[in-house]
Amino acid sequence: MSLFKNFIKSDPKCRKKFLINMGWRGAMGFMKFRRRKKKGKLFPAFQFISITNDCNLKCQGCWVSNEGPKKYMQFDKINSIIESAKKQGSYFFGILGGEPFMHKDLTEIFKTHADSYFQLFTNGTLFTENLASQLRDFGNVTILISLEGDENVADIRRGGHNVYDRTLKAIQTATSAGLITGVAISVCKSNIEMALSEEFVYKLHDLGVLYIWYYIYRPAGSKPNYDLALNSADIFRLRKFLVGGRTKFPMVLIDSYWRANGEPFCPAADGLSHHINPDGDIEPCPVVQMARENIDDGELVSVYENSEFLKNFRNEINNKTGGCILMEDPRWLNDFAKKSKARNSSNREDFFDDLQKAPSLVSHGSCPVIPEKSLIYRIAKKTAFFGMGAYG
Repeated sequence: MSLFKNFIKSDPKCRKKFLINMGWRGAMGFMKFRRRKKKGKLFPAFQFISITNDCNLKCQGCWVSNEGPKKYMQFDKINSIIESAKKQGSYFFGILGGEPFMHKDLTEIFKTHADSYFQLFTNGTLFTENLASQLRDFGNVTILISLEGDENVADIRRGGHNVYDRTLKAIQTATSAGLITGVAISVCKSNIEMALSEEFVYKLHDLGVLYIWYYIYRPAGSKPNYDLALNSADIFRLRKFLVGGRTKFPMVLIDSYWRANGEPFCPAADGLSHHINPDGDIEPCPVVQMARENIDDGELVSVYENSEFLKNFRNEINNKTGGCILMEDPRWLNDFAKKSKARNSSNREDFFDDLQKAPSLVSHGSCPVIPEKSLIYRIAKKTAFFGMGAYG
């Protein structure tokens, strides 16, 4: 079972756009980012944009608050973010929610920016054959469908009904249309046995999935569910599974936590990626919901370059940890927000209070260093952006 079997089976236009927009332009954009970074400039390699806080599910530990007003970023603002990024040589964007398919202008984004590449994060329950056909015609979207557990776990994790079967249907709809299809799983106590099983990997491969993106569950939001968080032994087990699996599975296994030599790092602290919420607030990452700047403050490149908040965040986190500061030291994060005079951008009044009360947990920074065994993965992580820019 070749690693490239499902890629070859995908739609020709999707393959072409992936190789040109994601591969060539993405690599060139990453090289430009590295040159900027050497000069001390702040514009990130990737933009992750939450275009709405609206969602049809209520997942455990979700940081997105949709209990208040439903927010949808206006198309012209989304367009301006993308145009500004392209001027800096960045052509790759993550589109998040909430649930992005609840935004009426979603497909127009992809159509308008045919020269860019988008990773679309979705729970899949609203995905239809008609939408799959549209994405195939655009060719510049990889759909990343979240699969959070089996029949017994998914409904509890996602706060919905018959979620597992609906998610599998979405995966089949995507792969049948020839889309470059990925599956995301946020590994936690209730799904770790499934996530780290050969059966799980091969099942997805047989469905036509090209890659699996492994995240570590990070308790957040109004109902963080700390009991689901992994311990050090679990994270060590996950890391060993990824390193070993990359040498034997016919599937691309991605993480956004460890470098090629096995050292942990934070994409936001590295400046690789930052997050823009539906209000246009520029946050370090989706779960660190504090901001000093907004996209309406001026030209996006100038807003980034003049952000003392983001500059200080990068410097202080890199001096403190290579792991996840939200998990390891939430009270420090609360103090940093106060010191930086950052505003609460979470849409939850008690976000800062929750940081002060939250327990300290272990993150990927606790894992012993395990270098990549696969030569392909070592090269990809050293020379490109593979597995390095996600919001995970």
